[in-house]
Amino acid sequence: MPSVAASTGETVTKSGREVMEILEAFDLTRCAWSAAQLAGVDPKTVKRYVARRDAGMNPTGPARRPRAIDPFMPKIEELVEASAGKIRADVVHQRLVAMGFGGTDRSTRRAVAEAKTAWRAGRRRTYRPWVAEPGMWMQVDWGAGPVVAGRATSLFCAWLAWSRFRVVIPVWDQTLGTLVSCVDTALRRFGGAPTYLLTDNARTVTMDRIAGVAVRHPEMVAVGRHYGCKVETCVPFDPESKGGVEATVKIAKADLVPTSANLLGAYASFTELAAAAEKWCEQVNTRPHRETRLAPVARLADERAHLHVLPAEPHATALGEERLVDDDQTVRFGSVRYSTPPGHVGTRVWCRVVGEELAITARTEHGLAEIARHRLSTPGNPSIADEHYPHHPSGRSVHRPTPKARTPEEVAFLALGEGAHRWLVEAAAAGAPRVRSKMRRAVELAAAIGADTVDEALGLAAIAGRFADDDLPSIVDHLAGARPVGEVVVADEQHSVQPGTRGWEVFGQ
Repeated sequence: MPSVAASTGETVTKSGREVMEILEAFDLTRCAWSAAQLAGVDPKTVKRYVARRDAGMNPTGPARRPRAIDPFMPKIEELVEASAGKIRADVVHQRLVAMGFGGTDRSTRRAVAEAKTAWRAGRRRTYRPWVAEPGMWMQVDWGAGPVVAGRATSLFCAWLAWSRFRVVIPVWDQTLGTLVSCVDTALRRFGGAPTYLLTDNARTVTMDRIAGVAVRHPEMVAVGRHYGCKVETCVPFDPESKGGVEATVKIAKADLVPTSANLLGAYASFTELAAAAEKWCEQVNTRPHRETRLAPVARLADERAHLHVLPAEPHATALGEERLVDDDQTVRFGSVRYSTPPGHVGTRVWCRVVGEELAITARTEHGLAEIARHRLSTPGNPSIADEHYPHHPSGRSVHRPTPKARTPEEVAFLALGEGAHRWLVEAAAAGAPRVRSKMRRAVELAAAIGADTVDEALGLAAIAGRFADDDLPSIVDHLAGARPVGEVVVADEQHSVQPGTRGWEVFGQ
């Protein structure tokens, strides 16, 4: 309720309409006593409202009452000024208590907050709106990614300034080779290279700073020349100078890194994380941007006309570490041997880790091309692909014997077909007797009934291990009966052709 003055009985707290009438009366008479008579209030009330208006205060607003901490405000302002606005309110309260302040820490916190706000008012950093040009600026930065299989990952983030097109690539490390590989991937997703590439001052980009001047890494300078970009770095410890990609890092971490806020589960593999990052890029690039009201992918189509054409091959640093292919068609990477296809022995190849795989790139007649990809292995467990060794079937390191005819009899027998080749190899390995005479009989039999039938019979005999004198004619008779070949039984100790006694079960019935 409004309070009542004891001397005059008037209301101290006036409504906005009443205050304006008091001020209007004073402006008319220029006398507080005369204005008080016109407005029906005390002259002191007129002077109070006029004084508030002349001081630049809101006449209709509540009057500020004296506070117990007001005598200590100069000291608070002195501490805030000396600490550049960084001193904590609890430290200020301890000093004020030592000076005789009897109020609560709540009053101190409010007073310190007011002093800090006033101190920052004249020192606040201002920004000029950045009007980007198409095809000019690309910003890149790193962000901490989720933990996959107990191993920390990183998020490479790239942002094309004019179109607001974003690219996020999860990687295992932040080495120079990985950085260049990610830059190459981002540029190819953009469809061209801009004029400038802005990044922070990581050791992979800035080797040193002399008198405030950044000394570029020579490899990054070569990468910039390769793609037609000039590599620029931001002001040290000033992430706001590349705020576009910083925002990309912030949003990507909020959406891709599992936290209690987004309720994401842990990633089962790096491949799952890569798929999630690619899906995230598709979502943010196809929805309208808050600033442009257009989807970044739509603006990218216009910006590509201002981008430089990319070289057909990536920079050598993006290919990974160089290795020499040994005589056994393998390269050694991380103390593990990985196989390569034939034709690269003694040449230089490049090995690069891509997620959970090792990509091997070599220079072919058509340029640089990926020739092999292996799952990452551990020392002592080489990764050898059978298809890289076509002359060593079934992964055997010993060469299988290849029949080569030297006599007319051998030429005639091997001319029957693949079954004859297989029969000769298996019969020799089994130590079959009188091999040459059986070969002559097979040739004679082929002349009588046809080479195809005999060749098929020889193949079945090799599979079943049937190398006796009468085995080949028996198999030929079986094929001649037009009966389908069932399960091939190998003649060994587990199988016998001896007639059984099952037929005696019905005797006497």
